[in-house]
Amino acid sequence: MQDYREFLAEILVPEDTLQQKIKELGEEISRDYNGDDLLLVCILRGGVMFLIDLTKHISVPHNIDFMAVSSYGIGARETQRRARITYDLNTDIAGRNVLLVEDIVDSGHTLAAVLDMLEARKPKSLRTCVLLDKFDRREVVVPVDYLGFRIPNKFVFGYGLDIDEYYRNLPFIGVVNLERYISS
Repeated sequence: MQDYREFLAEILVPEDTLQQKIKELGEEISRDYNGDDLLLVCILRGGVMFLIDLTKHISVPHNIDFMAVSSYGIGARETQRRARITYDLNTDIAGRNVLLVEDIVDSGHTLAAVLDMLEARKPKSLRTCVLLDKFDRREVVVPVDYLGFRIPNKFVFGYGLDIDEYYRNLPFIGVVNLERYISS
């Protein structure tokens, strides 16, 4: 795999802006859940970096758990309309305040499917914290209770988001120059 700079069109969200917003989200979540039991459910793999940094700024005691949901195939550029759980929670969420932590929402199909599944498990409350929202791509109405950034309909990578499973380690959100990437 080549160096990401060969197909980086622009840095959409620089590292310092990203980290400042995550700090603000953590502080807001801490205020809202002060004195309450909280379980953070992270959607793997893209949400891991966001979850790790977010938990550093959540001052209320909380637990974490993980789910893996397949809605993109390797090499795919468009979401599929059906979500498939490939790894489920180890925690019983019945009666718990659950905050679903997701890296990006675009069409809304995956998030809606996960929320329906979790709601059936009877949590006390169920809210969402989304780092990136491609609102212009929305096909399904889904709640976004805590939002990092609303972004344009561009193919993004970095900070947990991948291109063919690479480049999740970048500390910023970049936009792919599709012409250069496809020709590489």
